[in-house]
Amino acid sequence: MNSPRYVDEVIPPTAKDAPMVGAMVLGFGECAIKVQSNHEPLLAELSQYFDQFVVNSDTPAQMTVTTIEQEPPVIDLDLMVKQPDPGKTKIKEEFYDLADGRLVRKRLTGLIFLFGKDTHLAIGPCLKNSNQVINFINNRLIQWELDRGCLLAHAAAVTSGGKGMALAGFSGMGKSTLALHMMSLGADFVSNDRLLVKNSGPGAWMTGVAKLPRINPGTALNNPDLATVMPEKDRIRFAGLPPEELWPLEHKYDVDIEACFGPGRFTLDHAFDALGLLNWQRDGGPLQVREIDISRRLDLLEAFKKSPGLFFIEDGQARDYSDEAYIKVMKNVVVYELSGGADFIQAAGICLDKLRSL
Repeated sequence: MNSPRYVDEVIPPTAKDAPMVGAMVLGFGECAIKVQSNHEPLLAELSQYFDQFVVNSDTPAQMTVTTIEQEPPVIDLDLMVKQPDPGKTKIKEEFYDLADGRLVRKRLTGLIFLFGKDTHLAIGPCLKNSNQVINFINNRLIQWELDRGCLLAHAAAVTSGGKGMALAGFSGMGKSTLALHMMSLGADFVSNDRLLVKNSGPGAWMTGVAKLPRINPGTALNNPDLATVMPEKDRIRFAGLPPEELWPLEHKYDVDIEACFGPGRFTLDHAFDALGLLNWQRDGGPLQVREIDISRRLDLLEAFKKSPGLFFIEDGQARDYSDEAYIKVMKNVVVYELSGGADFIQAAGICLDKLRSL
């Protein structure tokens, strides 16, 4: 039987010896993350992406993420394949569980991620695949929050009038699109696709992830506030397509919240007062919005729950990810089901009215 391998043993020598040329500190609520790199262009790109969350460099950090720009490293380990999520077929990742952490390799890009205890390391063509480095940084925040008792949700979220609403639905329902339509009516943004929730006194609390929304052409074409997101050549290209062809397109654009909606519209932490569960369909008739008891609709609860996944390491703590744990967090959260036909503009107005009336 082979002896267990440790994180320090499998770090490539090129990564161990790489000199750091700069660093920044990102402030995500109670968690500050120092990001350092051997590559100035990569730091510049990360700084631009996380612009709203860059804080004073003297801010004490809870962890340090190191990004090493180099050729894809060769790893002498017998990696296991990460099976695709339900409904997906493409294998994207391989991994190896170490005695004190985990190594994950992205198959397409060759990027290696090593993490465990005090190690948070990205190695490979980071600049070319900065989106994967951004996801890694956000996953380190998720790990930190989960270690402190949060539950992970597959949801977008907004705030308005001092109240916060999460938006969830099975894949393709349009939770990010609805969140952006609510922003066009005055709401502020909390999170796009991942949300951390916990009990906080008599109510609940939600913490977002600093990831910009990614939208398809149909969303960009049907919201005037998103006019700058799509290049003019793409706008012309997609403008003539009927809705049934726009709906399933996988062409995606990042939405710069500040550029589209103005400064100060992105906040990560807020009270969690309401949940909108999208259970609608295109051409499904009139939109219906009704309050439900989530403990009696476990079928819809599944759309809200999210497994931590490959970038989360268990640390021996007893953790409860059961339906009952989520229901307990939401005992004072008002839950609405949106059914019938998908109507983002009407739904945005109704959801905001209900949220502000709580």
